[in-house]
Amino acid sequence: MKLLLHACCGPCACYPTEQLTAAGTDFDILFFNPNIHPYKEFKHRLSTLREFCEKKRYNLIIDKSYPIEECIRGMLAEPTVRCAFCYRMRLRYAAQFAKENGYDAFSTTLLVSPYQKHELIKKEAEAAAAEFGIPFYYDDFRVGYQRGVDISLELGLYRQQYCGCVFSERDRYEIRKKPKAEATQDKFVVVSKNIKMVNR
Repeated sequence: MKLLLHACCGPCACYPTEQLTAAGTDFDILFFNPNIHPYKEFKHRLSTLREFCEKKRYNLIIDKSYPIEECIRGMLAEPTVRCAFCYRMRLRYAAQFAKENGYDAFSTTLLVSPYQKHELIKKEAEAAAAEFGIPFYYDDFRVGYQRGVDISLELGLYRQQYCGCVFSERDRYEIRKKPKAEATQDKFVVVSKNIKMVNR
């Protein structure tokens, strides 16, 4: 089987690629992640994945397009819809690329993270598979999440602290670190005598 493995970043690729290699699966890695913000972070994650692939001698296909307008329009929705759009955009691209370039199936490293919406990823991947007429290779890579962390640390790979989109970056600094009591505070916060911060 010739597999196209969509990769969101270097660290998340560590365990799935180890497993696929051990199973004797022939695969190429695809980078298409215009959801990542800001652009500097996008470049950093791509650079890290390239570093990983060079060290492991994996084939890497890169689409460096960055349709930020399309991403922002699609993600300006409720959280569940926002994530579905993000997964759908990347998985449809992977499925179509795999179909048009002679692969037997496609998969994604998104399946390795326990912090991602696993069932939603699976649902969107299966929909993309049906749309483009190519099998989706499913494996619950979450069982090897810690192994992937260990590999990435051994290789000295950059490990990001948020999913990728601007909303997840915001949540990293605000929502996850806020005590629940703060949720009811006034939206006008006086930070000095003459300055006010307003959350609209």
